Amino acid sequence: MLYDGALRFMEAGKHAMLAKDLEKQSQNLQRAQKIVLELMSCLDMAAGADIAKNLLALYTYALDQLVQANLKDDPTGIDRSIRIFSELRESWVTIEDKIKSGAMEQDHAA
Repeated sequence: MLYDGALRFMEAGKHAMLAKDLEKQSQNLQRAQKIVLELMSCLDMAAGADIAKNLLALYTYALDQLVQANLKDDPTGIDRSIRIFSELRESWVTIEDKIKSGAMEQDHAA
């Protein structure tokens, strides 16, 4: 759900940027940034090991891209962040589907 929210705010920020609506641009991009920061704060670096480190690097990069895009009124950074979050969201959905299908297979085997 957080990925969906971040993506929605990134898209809205980009749309506002292209429409030259600086207030909406800033509001939406700041909301996306807050979600990214929330995701960063939830990472368990001890238990998550390399996965947590890699996610932190991706989140940090996406956050920086959103900040720079907002400061420079350049949608390029938003596009990069959208691509990262879309791919991450897709990966989590795939993992969830595999877990569900594995659980279903175990239920049928019992």
